[in-house]
Amino acid sequence: MNKYYYEGKTKEAAIELALQELKISDEDLVINNIEEKSGLLKKSVKIEVLNINEVISFIKDTISEITKNMGAEANLEVRRRENNISVTIFSDNNSILIGKNGKNVAALQLLIRQMVNSKLNSPLGIIIDVGNYKEKRAKNIEYLAKKLAREAYKTKTEVTMDSMNSYERRIVHEALAEDKYVYTESVGEEPNRRVVIKLKEE
Repeated sequence: MNKYYYEGKTKEAAIELALQELKISDEDLVINNIEEKSGLLKKSVKIEVLNINEVISFIKDTISEITKNMGAEANLEVRRRENNISVTIFSDNNSILIGKNGKNVAALQLLIRQMVNSKLNSPLGIIIDVGNYKEKRAKNIEYLAKKLAREAYKTKTEVTMDSMNSYERRIVHEALAEDKYVYTESVGEEPNRRVVIKLKEE
């Protein structure tokens, strides 16, 4: 995952030079820094860039090495939309990679994000899933949130959910954001922070 430096009379000229030398398209170029240089006789612009394809290769290689060390053979499916990269891991031992309540895949995602984004001025959105665990988990959390919201309304009492990470709590907040009868609040300290479903005043 290399950084490359190019200089031109203008930002556009420097970018064009980068695209030509790296042999990539506009959408594959990550511009990390722009520096305008002024001298007595001329002005120029220096840019620092990365090739998104090299970033993706780094992510894949790192995940493959980690999963191998965990004793799991893995195949990776990578999807990219603009500056968001999602990686789904398919392995012969998904339970080890997922961990209890998704703790292992969450730790892997945090590690990869820190390794990549420490090199970047504007962070990339990186999502890592194992066998669509997060997608299924999100649907289950959304279903549970709506079910508990109905219970809260019927019994006229607030409901406190089990502790969840920030990603899961956000699913609950978004699922009930438009509810006419209840609203949500996060309470407590990490790692035991929970969502409370409360009744709106009639």
